[in-house]
Amino acid sequence: MKRVMILNGPNLNLLGVREPHIYGMTTLAEVNASCEEAAVKLGLEVACHQSNHEGVLIDLIQAARQDADAIIINPAGFSFTSVSIMDAIKAFEGPVLEVHISNIHARDEYHRHSKISFVATGVICGLGPYGYIAAMHAIAQMK
Repeated sequence: MKRVMILNGPNLNLLGVREPHIYGMTTLAEVNASCEEAAVKLGLEVACHQSNHEGVLIDLIQAARQDADAIIINPAGFSFTSVSIMDAIKAFEGPVLEVHISNIHARDEYHRHSKISFVATGVICGLGPYGYIAAMHAIAQMK
């Protein structure tokens, strides 16, 4: 059974409240529940984490080297600023799928260029919370 670590970055704990016109009304708890339900159907083991702190996310990525076969990460605001998260991902040997709820390429200039995309196996954006499920389907199909 593949082990998948799902990481959510800063402010994603406010999903459903923060800028619902961009991110929708689905809460992070609902996203996590959907991922756990999909994991059962796909034969995956999933662990969901969220932190507003860059160092905590880096520690989780490093721990994933032993605890996970794949990572799904929504780095949120750290997507555009964190060389440290990018470097931590480089040390992970499994697939890493970057997920964004909104289509970052259709947003303002600051939100278009993710540093994490340079090291991710794949990027899913603009599908809303379903992007996490799409990422899980992709991981289930990867060898």
